[in-house]
Amino acid sequence: MADKNQTSEKKLERGAGLLLPISSLPSPYGIGTLGDAAYKFVDFLVKAGQKYWQVLPVGPTSYGDSPYQSFSAFAGNPYFIDLDYLVKEGLITKAQIKKFPWGDNEEYIDYATVYESRFQILRIAFENSDHKDTSGYRQFLEENQYWLDDYSLYMAVKFSFESRGWQEWDRDIKLREPEALQRYQNELSEDIEFWKFCQYKFFEQWNNLRNYANESGIEMIGDIPIYVAMDSADVWAHKELFELDEDCEPINVAGVPPDAFSADGQLWGNPLYRWDKMEERGFEWWKQRMASNSRLYDYIRIDHFIGVVNYYSIEASCTNAKEGVWRTGPGKKLTDAIDSAIGDAKIIAEDLGIVSQPVRDLLAETGYPGMNIIEFAFDGTPENTHLPHNYKPNSLVYGGTHDNETVAGFFTGKKAKDLKYAYKYLGVDNKADIPKAVLRAAYASVAAIAVFQVQDILELDNSARMNTPSTVGDNWKWRMKKGSLTTAHAKELKELAEFYARI
Repeated sequence: MADKNQTSEKKLERGAGLLLPISSLPSPYGIGTLGDAAYKFVDFLVKAGQKYWQVLPVGPTSYGDSPYQSFSAFAGNPYFIDLDYLVKEGLITKAQIKKFPWGDNEEYIDYATVYESRFQILRIAFENSDHKDTSGYRQFLEENQYWLDDYSLYMAVKFSFESRGWQEWDRDIKLREPEALQRYQNELSEDIEFWKFCQYKFFEQWNNLRNYANESGIEMIGDIPIYVAMDSADVWAHKELFELDEDCEPINVAGVPPDAFSADGQLWGNPLYRWDKMEERGFEWWKQRMASNSRLYDYIRIDHFIGVVNYYSIEASCTNAKEGVWRTGPGKKLTDAIDSAIGDAKIIAEDLGIVSQPVRDLLAETGYPGMNIIEFAFDGTPENTHLPHNYKPNSLVYGGTHDNETVAGFFTGKKAKDLKYAYKYLGVDNKADIPKAVLRAAYASVAAIAVFQVQDILELDNSARMNTPSTVGDNWKWRMKKGSLTTAHAKELKELAEFYARI
C-alpha cells in the first residue's frame, strides 16, 4: 500500500467549482477565447465563493470538433487565442478582424466559419510579429522541445495536403523518412514557424489567465483524454508506441462495451497504446505529457481512468463495439510514472463505467479521488453509489458531465412515477425545484469538491447540452450568452458554499 502521508497529500481541499469550457465563453469572434470574458468569469467565481474552474481539453480540435479528439496531446487550440489582445499588441487591427465572418449565433459555435476565418487573421498577426527576437520565445521553444517541432511540422504538412489525415500523405513523409522530413522542413519553413507562433501566443495567454486565477484564489482543473486521436502529431511521430500495422493502419482501437446508454457500445476509434513499448521506454511519452499538463493546470482529470487498469480492445475492422475484449493495462507502473512527472499538480480519476476491483484497489493505493454523478443517483436504490449519503470525502460530485444531459433536461424527461424517490430524497414536490435541490444536496455532501456545469446553474434544458456520445453534428457548440451569470447567481452560490463549509 502507498505511504499514508503520501496518500493524504493528494486529498482534495473542500470547495466548489464550475465547469465551463473555454470554447463556451462569450466572444464576438464565434468561439470563447482567453480574453476579457475569461477574466470576468474568474471574477464571478470569486464573488460566488468558488475555488475551482474546470475546463474541457484545450488542444487543437480535428474533424467533429471534439476536444477529446485533438491533433496533439500537448498543443493548445489556436481558436482560443484572443484577437483583441493581439490588437493591443499591434499585430492586427479591428478593421482587419471585421473583414472576416465569425458566425451570427451567440449561443452556438459555427466551427466551419471559425475555421475559415481564424487562421487567416492569425497569419496576419504572425507576419507582423517580432516574437522570434524575444527571450520569452526562445525560452518557450526550449521548454516545449519534446513535442513542438513534430507538431508544427505535422500541421504544416497537413495543410499542404489539404488537411487530410497523415495516413493519406505521400508514403515518404507518412513514414517520416529522414530525407522527406528534411525536405518538408525546408519547403514549409515559414508555415512551421507560423504554427510555433500560434502555440507561443496560446501559452502566453493561457499562462497569464492561470496566474490571474491562482492569484484570485481559483485553481484550474484540466481534463485530458486517456487516448489520443489517430490523426495526431503524437501517433505520426511515435508510431511504435501504438497498435499499428506496417501500413500505419490501426490494429485494435478503443471504445466501451454496450451498456444501458448504448446498445452497440461506443466505438471511439482511437489507436490503443503498445503498453509494453511504453514501459520499455520508461513511459517517457506519458511523463512528458503529464509534465506539460501540470504546467497548464492545478488538477488534471484523466478521462476514462479505468483504462489504466483494464481497457476494452476492439478490432479496427468492427463497425460497433459489441465484439471487443478486455485487456490488462499498465496499472501502478503508469501511475508511478505520472506521479513522478506532475510536480505539485494533483490527479482526478474519472472512474465512471465498469469499475472493477483492481480499479478500486489502484485508486486506494494512489489516493486519486474518484467521481460521483448526482444525476445518476435517484433510481430508488439506497445503495446507489451516486447518492450523496454514499460518497467518500476524498471524491468529487458533479451535477452531470459534458457527456450528460443538463440537470433540468434530465429530470424534465422523467415521468412522475420515476421521480418519487428523487422528490422524497431532495425534499421537493415538483420538477421545477429539482435543479436547485440537486445543487444543495451536492454541496451538503461529504464529497470534497462539488462541480456543476454553468448550464445547470442557469437551469438550461438539453438545448444547452455539450455532447451526446455516439452522435455527430450538434456537439461541442454551446456558448454562454454575455451577462447570463448574474449577481443573484453569485449570491446564491456563495451562500450555499458558506453554509456547507466550501469556502
